[in-house]
Amino acid sequence: MIYTNRKMRVLLLLAAICVVAFSAGCKKTQGNAAGESAPADPLEVRVTPELMQTIATGKPELREVTTEQKASARVQTDASRVARIGSPVEGRITKVLVYEGQKVRLGQVLAMLHSNALSDTQFAFVKAVSQKTLAEQSADRARLLVKSDVIGIAELQKREAEVLQSSTNVDSLRAQLHGLGMSEQAIEELEKTRKLNSEYPILASISGTVIERGVTVGQVVQPADQAFLVADLSSLWLISEVPESLAGSLNVGKSVSAEIPALPNEKISGKLSFVSPIVNPATRTVQARMELPNPEGIYKPDMLASMTFESSPEKGLTVPSTAVVREDNKDNIFVQKSATEYLLREIEAGPEISGRRVVLRGLASTETIVLDGAFHLNNKRKQDQIKGEEK
Repeated sequence: MIYTNRKMRVLLLLAAICVVAFSAGCKKTQGNAAGESAPADPLEVRVTPELMQTIATGKPELREVTTEQKASARVQTDASRVARIGSPVEGRITKVLVYEGQKVRLGQVLAMLHSNALSDTQFAFVKAVSQKTLAEQSADRARLLVKSDVIGIAELQKREAEVLQSSTNVDSLRAQLHGLGMSEQAIEELEKTRKLNSEYPILASISGTVIERGVTVGQVVQPADQAFLVADLSSLWLISEVPESLAGSLNVGKSVSAEIPALPNEKISGKLSFVSPIVNPATRTVQARMELPNPEGIYKPDMLASMTFESSPEKGLTVPSTAVVREDNKDNIFVQKSATEYLLREIEAGPEISGRRVVLRGLASTETIVLDGAFHLNNKRKQDQIKGEEK
């Protein structure tokens, strides 16, 4: 009886081993079948007949293309529309009539100063005018005396020379007064009234906006000092420092576009109005600029910007933008291995231009690739990868 029970236990153990072995064999068979249906390489994908209807294949094309280059830029005032305004005479500021941000017109008084130098020149001018008048009267009397044989011709010539000398002195001082900022009308008034005026107005030499003020009441200014900086902001410059390696494609009249981060909705386009003939040896850059109309005043000097321009046309291997797949922040394309197998391959591509990308590295012109539908094919590859991991 004991022998029979022992025999039964042995038979049951053998039966259990057979069941486990059979189950393991079945799983191995299923695993082999699954391995045969899915690619071993996670970058490969097999295309079903249904998916084949949604993709288009072909070869990359060699085309003459231009690439977009971007360089940092900044907004600046137009140097031809800026005036540094000061006083041509030394003096003390008595009034300041405008401040930063105010708009001024040509000839407007910006400040007043008291100038001893101006009053001294006015005094000299009045004195010279008086001397000229006396000299002219003396010469007139001499002409009458010559006719009466009271004096000789030499005396007349002497007095006429004094008239010429005094006239020259008056003209010289008149020019000095012009240089000190007095108008011809003010000088004529001074000549008539003989009334000195040491108050000098600092006038705007252009119409524009006061962007800097360098004087305060009571300050003594010299002719070399800048009292105000006025700029016409209705038109500005957009200046870019272009790397030397890209400067060969720049020329005056070239179309460019620009962006200002502070004004993201503003679309800026124009043409280069200047390209520097020299390279900055410190930065190895070439300065380029475009005119920036600013009738509404939305652009402001010293705003940061970027300028985009196209390079010179050159031959390049191109693919449609629909052929490029972004994976792990890298550009990829699907290359055909067989009629139903495709491999995802990393490439180096340039920016999109007219719906195409220039392939800089990673693709030969003879290879067949997926031109359209690469996005769907990549989704299929990811799904196959997930199914393989689950198994």
